Amino acid sequence: MKKGWIVILLSALIGGLTAFIVVKSATPATEKVIVSSDGGGYRTVNLSMSDYPDFTYAAESAVDAVVYVRVKAKEEVTAMPNSIFDFFFFGTPQQEREKVGSGSGVIIREDGYIVTNNHVVEGATEIEVTLNNNKKFDAKLIGTDPATDVALIKVDAQGLPVIPFGDSDKLRLGEWVLAIGSPYDLRSTITAGIISAKGRSMPNYDGKFRIESFIQTDAAVNPGNSGGALVDKSGNLVGINTAIISQTGSYTGYSFAIPSNIVRKIAYDLIDFGSVKRAVLGITMQSVDDKIAKELKLSSLNGVYITEVSKGSAAEEAGVKSGDVLVAIDSVEIRNAASVQEIVNGFRPGDSAELTVIRSGNEKKLTVKFKGTASENGSVDEDGAVAFYGAKLKEAPKDKLEALGIDHGVEIISVGPGKIMDAGVSEGFVILYVNDQPVKKPQDVMDIVKKTKRAVFIEGVTSYGKLSYFGFGL
Repeated sequence: MKKGWIVILLSALIGGLTAFIVVKSATPATEKVIVSSDGGGYRTVNLSMSDYPDFTYAAESAVDAVVYVRVKAKEEVTAMPNSIFDFFFFGTPQQEREKVGSGSGVIIREDGYIVTNNHVVEGATEIEVTLNNNKKFDAKLIGTDPATDVALIKVDAQGLPVIPFGDSDKLRLGEWVLAIGSPYDLRSTITAGIISAKGRSMPNYDGKFRIESFIQTDAAVNPGNSGGALVDKSGNLVGINTAIISQTGSYTGYSFAIPSNIVRKIAYDLIDFGSVKRAVLGITMQSVDDKIAKELKLSSLNGVYITEVSKGSAAEEAGVKSGDVLVAIDSVEIRNAASVQEIVNGFRPGDSAELTVIRSGNEKKLTVKFKGTASENGSVDEDGAVAFYGAKLKEAPKDKLEALGIDHGVEIISVGPGKIMDAGVSEGFVILYVNDQPVKKPQDVMDIVKKTKRAVFIEGVTSYGKLSYFGFGL
């Protein structure tokens, strides 16, 4: 009898074990923890062969919040002179003509706020937005940030569909994403790809101040996609599509998007303050290469080597020194210079953060309080200089006026990031006229600009006496 009970018990155990093995083998694993070969960490990945990507939810959730943006702008073109006489005495005349462009945009608030690219709406005289349901609205420009190529426009509407912001910092290489926009006027086109790289930057051929830390994908993006959405599988906005690398002008496998964390900060600065409140650390840096790593006995090539610390900057006041290697900001690891720009751009002047630097082989923690790119327009510093779009103005001294052969003017004594720097103006430039009105002191400049609604045109003399002009939009 006892032997019979043992046989029954063993049979039950064997049967249960067999059933467990069959179920486990029939149900694919959905998650697996993989430990790195050096034992330095782990990452959780999905290795299920049956988990094919399904983009229907993300596509259907996001497509209604991506709009078609049609822009009218004016441009000057060279016209043929009426005669040889006109050519020699008046040069080639300039004619103004209207041009029409298009792009995409993303609705971020139900009350009509839409983000797009600065290059889509730059110089626009009219902006028209068409929703996915073909409703059309006239849009007004709220603000732009050429440094990040982000612009904010608004339509007079309520209850619009939106795409919620995702956290672009949490994107992983190889993760699936969708690009939604209107390439070649093909409205609401959706393409798929993966995250190919993060923290990319483009060659800066014109020398203008830029903040770039692009998300690179292989989702197909073409002209007209600019300003459109890059979304993750959950339908969250993780980027704004902005550029491609191509020798033909069409997609060749590489597309780039502005990370959503940058876009969100710029957009809400423009909504809340009317301008971008950009934090500045105040360092000159370069990537850590093998030579630097060997000399400083660094364990990796991560971080940036600080070559210079600006006098009076937030970094100097925090105790940062040239020769330090910055490896983290608020515990977020630094990969390269682009990642420093991306992280710092998430702060506003007055915010604090913890810097982690390597100095003489030792790790140090420093607390920094960020400063702004420039004082508010019209503010006066200790030297009596007046802030003006990133530059500082002072009444030109008499000896300089005499040397240049002029009798009045306002001197630009320094140039920092802002509209003046973007216009290519150097220190020492003397402003004679603003919008055709003569100026003798900085307050004259400020008074004229305050009354201006669209653009500022400045005539003056360079530091070496050449008559010169520049302008910028407001």
